[in-house]
Amino acid sequence: MRFVLDNSVVMRWLFGDGSDADNAYAQAVLQAMTDPHTTALVPSVWPLEMANLLTKAESKGLLSEARSSAFVGVIQRMAIRVVPGTASHALGDTLQLARRFKLSSYDAAYLELALREGVPLATLDKELKRAAKKTGVELFG
Repeated sequence: MRFVLDNSVVMRWLFGDGSDADNAYAQAVLQAMTDPHTTALVPSVWPLEMANLLTKAESKGLLSEARSSAFVGVIQRMAIRVVPGTASHALGDTLQLARRFKLSSYDAAYLELALREGVPLATLDKELKRAAKKTGVELFG
């Protein structure tokens, strides 16, 4: 199985915050990642977005550098594949999706990738879910 993995899910793995339903969804995605036939796809902006979220959490005292580094080590061992091409679609398809659905360019990059690859999208972001449904992108789970 292949699907696009949004950082909203990945950060739930680390922080476990949010509703019980959101955490259950994030855990279901994490469980799917244990299947050797499963690969999560992410746009090339994903590592930068993740680094930004981690450094912000560290600066706010929500996360120690040691815990952050340990989490990065776990993530790097997972079947997460950074798909090239985000930049080449940024001012075309991604921009159009961001405009049409009033998404950030980062969120639109996840949707663009799911559309381009024809795979489901795993996200906890409400606006991104709404946009996925309107474009016919299947949601994970």
